[in-house]
Amino acid sequence: MQLKHKIVALGILPLVLAIAVICALVISLNRQLGDQQAQLIEDSILASKRAELKNYVEMAQSLIAPLYDDGHGDAQAQQKVLEELRKLSFGINGYFFVYDREGRSLMHARQSELVGKYLWDMQDPHGLPVIQALLKSAQSGEGFQRYAWNKPSSGQVTDKLAYVIMLDRWGWMLGTGIYLEDVERATQQARDEVAQGIRKTMLAIAAVALVAVLLVFASGMTLNVSEHRLADKKLQRLTQRIVSLQEEERSRVSRELHDGISQVLVSIKFQFELASLVLENGQDRGLGILREATERLGEAIGEVRSLSHDLRSSLLDTLGLPAAIGQLAAEFEQRSGLKVNYNDNEFACDLVDGAAVSLFRIVQEGLTNIERHAQASNVDITLHGCPQGVRLTLVDDGIGFNVAQVERRHTGIGLRNIRERVDHFGGQFTLTSTPGRSELDVLLPLKPTGAPR
Repeated sequence: MQLKHKIVALGILPLVLAIAVICALVISLNRQLGDQQAQLIEDSILASKRAELKNYVEMAQSLIAPLYDDGHGDAQAQQKVLEELRKLSFGINGYFFVYDREGRSLMHARQSELVGKYLWDMQDPHGLPVIQALLKSAQSGEGFQRYAWNKPSSGQVTDKLAYVIMLDRWGWMLGTGIYLEDVERATQQARDEVAQGIRKTMLAIAAVALVAVLLVFASGMTLNVSEHRLADKKLQRLTQRIVSLQEEERSRVSRELHDGISQVLVSIKFQFELASLVLENGQDRGLGILREATERLGEAIGEVRSLSHDLRSSLLDTLGLPAAIGQLAAEFEQRSGLKVNYNDNEFACDLVDGAAVSLFRIVQEGLTNIERHAQASNVDITLHGCPQGVRLTLVDDGIGFNVAQVERRHTGIGLRNIRERVDHFGGQFTLTSTPGRSELDVLLPLKPTGAPR
């Protein structure tokens, strides 16, 4: 994966992860709130239904009180009470029922087929022994009991809430109940509303996330385009610099050949021609002219060697970097008249391929700058191998210059070449300058252990 793609991915993935965590938290909290809301609705409805059931039973008690309280309690009075309770109803599914202590049904207003049957062991779909639970609740005085029962109007088993009391003197359990379908509908509606709210929230978060991802992607693409343009401009400038440097080098070599070697060779050619004419005429001075031409030919050979050495030192390939820099320093001292002190610790460091050539060129660039601009008298060159790499320093006692200004204006082509050579090998480059002392310090790393030679 390219770096630009990694940057975009690192921008989008944390955003997506954060949004996913937020969505999970929102869903969890909304579900909790939905459950709490449904529970509150259910508790509120059940509280009102408990009060309603209690009122119905109290109403039935007041209706049968004259017959129950007259003290006779004969079979005729009990039968009349059952008849009166059978007639009482509220709504389609609101009715009363009566059981004795043994679980025998004495009266059921909607399911007459149960009357006279012993239902002590009857269980609802949840395994609850209904009659036993009702009797236990009535005897304890709590009165309320929830269970599942067959709803007469629909014929389906539905949750029901009953309220029962004991008529102790007769040994009866009197009660009534309300089916809880409306409670289930209300709680389900609350949960549906919460679910719908969650969906709307998720859609809103998804929309925000999509916009955010698109913005990050668009920013990444904009940055990518900008970096491409900047890279293209740098590549164009670099290409132009390479072409310019090639042309400058060709021009220099051309001038050296034309102004130096070419003129010397032409002069030698004329001398040889003159010597031939003189010798043909039998004159003695022809040998002198030949000796002079031979000396000039030696000078031409020296010029060729010097030009070849400037292009690439042969000592760099034969004797190594320290010897090549030593020869360069000696030739510079002879040519410029400056005092050059060269010191190396005869290291045997395993340099990265091309690093020796770069160090040699850095010394050339540095000495050229000192000769042209420094107005120095003494130059110190140090080449030392160390555990961190190879360190090269050039120090002169010239007039100095403003390093920041030169680098900011990009006027120092030689310094820029040195910095680019050092950056290419991942080295360190330091340049300081004050009047009386300018120092160039370069540190290049060694070849990694185990790297191919």
